[in-house]
Formats: sequence, structure tokens, C-alpha cells
Amino acid sequence: MTESISNDSVLEQLDRVLEARKGTADPESSYVASLHAKGLNKILEKVGEEATETILAAKDLEGEAADNALRNELVGETADLWFHSLVMLSHLNLSYREVLEELERRFDLSGHEEKASRQ
Repeated sequence: MTESISNDSVLEQLDRVLEARKGTADPESSYVASLHAKGLNKILEKVGEEATETILAAKDLEGEAADNALRNELVGETADLWFHSLVMLSHLNLSYREVLEELERRFDLSGHEEKASRQ
């Protein structure tokens, strides 16, 4: 059994792996390197594909909250979406930390206030 690690540690470790594979890994042996080699459009295609799969899994689960298989599917699809979003950020030289900082900034704002501040 593996030792449980904090969510921050998972994001930090994943960030380091993504950065390492972005620049030096062989696209033939690394999925992340292959995405970077194919370019931003391929990465965005994967983000869109995973977003669609997440939406469909959520719709399948609606009203079926006790169905563990559907819950697991939604969690898995959301993990895929987050992963590919992190690859996108990495490709654009951004970090998950910037997203967390933005979420933290919004924490004490109502959704209406936050949306109005963007216009």
C-alpha cells in the first residue's frame, strides 16, 4: 500500500514531472512529451475531449448518486481533465500555482461580484 500524500504534494510532484518531460523526455516514450511535441492545438483538443467526457459522465451520474461505478467514472474523467489542463498550462509556461492564487483571490467574492469584475 502506498503512503497517502497531500493534494498540494500531488500537484507539486505533477508540476515537476510535467516540466521535466516538457523539455527533455522522448516523445516516443513519454505521453506528456508527445503532447508537447504535437503542439498547443493537440493539447487543446485533449482538454476539449476530456471536458466533454467529464460533462457526459456528470450527466450519467445525475440522479444516480448511489452508483459507485458512475461516481468513479466522473472522478476519473475529472482527473483526466485536470491533468490535460495542467499540461496546457505547462505548455504555455504557466503553473497550477497561478490558478490556485486566482481561486484564493476570488474566495471572499460572491460569484456575481467576481464575474462583474472581469467586465
